[in-house]
Amino acid sequence: MRGLASAAERRTVTIHEGTRVLRTSPGSVVTDRGTVKAGVVVHALEAWRATLPGFRRTVAPVYSLMIATEPLPAPVWERIGLRRRETFSDERRLVVYGQRTADDRLAFGGRGAPYHFGSRIRPGYDQVPAVFDGLERTLTELFGIRPRITHRWGGPLGIPRDWTPSVGLRDDGLAWGGGYVGDGVAAANLAGRTLADLILNRAGDRTKLPWVGHRSRPWEPEPARWLGINTALRAVMLRDRWDGRR
Repeated sequence: MRGLASAAERRTVTIHEGTRVLRTSPGSVVTDRGTVKAGVVVHALEAWRATLPGFRRTVAPVYSLMIATEPLPAPVWERIGLRRRETFSDERRLVVYGQRTADDRLAFGGRGAPYHFGSRIRPGYDQVPAVFDGLERTLTELFGIRPRITHRWGGPLGIPRDWTPSVGLRDDGLAWGGGYVGDGVAAANLAGRTLADLILNRAGDRTKLPWVGHRSRPWEPEPARWLGINTALRAVMLRDRWDGRR
């Protein structure tokens, strides 16, 4: 995000940090510091789109947490098969993922944190000790190492009801891009380029992609949303435990 901000500022974009958006409508964004007028308003908020009035059911904010180890020596990377900075996952249903960092740490993450009632997002939800402990155990199971854990963090990702990301531009000037289900590092770049084409009316290969104009149906109202998501999460965890015993 810092790199993206720097690139935007080099192109004369002014970033107003700490500005809270209260609501949006075609042509305007109302913030706690005033109203911004624009011909096109883009919702590129991912999980935070659910915090806007009228959009609470567009995505479900589901948390993914991560840990990072102390820097590991070269023989360890050779032994665990990540010498060339391969990324990895496995076949469990509750997704795990990881990668070797530039300073030789193993960054390792996964799902498992609960969905919070009413699509709430809070800084405190980034820290779930039980999930961090589970990530450490899984790291040891996969690689047979017990390194010191130096970093623990997390955050919400936006999940549409049909797990399908989308970009689009309405006739009234409201545009959107998101619902990446945790794959936004690559998808957000393509979404940004596609949105630029749509806004500037440049028809081409990107504007013909199947996610352009896609509309996911809204999530169920509460408490059905909370019950459904957390029940599914618990079922996935139980199934993974059962497969592990077998």
